[in-house]
Amino acid sequence: MSKQALSYAPPFAFAAERGVGGALALFCALKLMGRSLSLAAPWPTLFIGLTQVTGFMAFQTWALVEGGPGKTAVLIFTMPIWTLLMAWPILGVRIRGNQWLAALCTLTGLLLIIEPWDMQSSLFSKFLGVVAALFWAIGSILIKRLRSRHKVDLLSLTAWQMLFGTIPLVLLALIVPEHSTQWSASYIGILMFISVISTGLCWWLWVYILDRVPAWEASLSVLGTPVVAILSSRIMLGESFKPSEISGIVLIGSGLALLSFFGWAASRRANKQ
Repeated sequence: MSKQALSYAPPFAFAAERGVGGALALFCALKLMGRSLSLAAPWPTLFIGLTQVTGFMAFQTWALVEGGPGKTAVLIFTMPIWTLLMAWPILGVRIRGNQWLAALCTLTGLLLIIEPWDMQSSLFSKFLGVVAALFWAIGSILIKRLRSRHKVDLLSLTAWQMLFGTIPLVLLALIVPEHSTQWSASYIGILMFISVISTGLCWWLWVYILDRVPAWEASLSVLGTPVVAILSSRIMLGESFKPSEISGIVLIGSGLALLSFFGWAASRRANKQ
């Protein structure tokens, strides 16, 4: 859907427009559900918005501009690696025992899909993709730390971080010289789907998941995203699968299944006690 949207709108304008749409959808949801629109923790929420929305979207878009929509953009899914590295010293949460098997299985599958040894794009675009992943990981750690210190409504937190993070994106779209957005019924339909579902709803679901499982575990769960992206693009465009992609999909699926199984087994043991 994003690839289709970029045929109507320039990259930074599209990032700003989807951010605005996502923020509006979230605040409308708050109003319709009768929840408070008040901001509980202004400064932490601002920093989360600047990292997880502004930093992530801006560098992801920049990477697309520099290196095209190929595997450089998929480098953002190195985010679980950075989250794993930061969660231990900052949050005191680390992988234990058989959880390492699920983590290694999933991350190996990611490497087979990305194929960092076979990238044709420039080193700079790869660097931008990794920076986007770092911002996403930092934002995830900040959310976990905020929830450990303050009681905040998750939907409200998501709405305000989206608003704070979108404002710099709008300014960036106004500053960077780009062609105008070609508004049409097709683009409006695509933008509504991406704003409401992919941005508003999925960002809220991400915060919801982060609130219930360790940051590293939540980060590994999003590795289902490149799998779905590859499967859907191959089906829609009629492209053939590469052996490394098939192996990567199987490993990621196996790792996520192991992660779920270990979590289920741990909860059963806890209930018996």
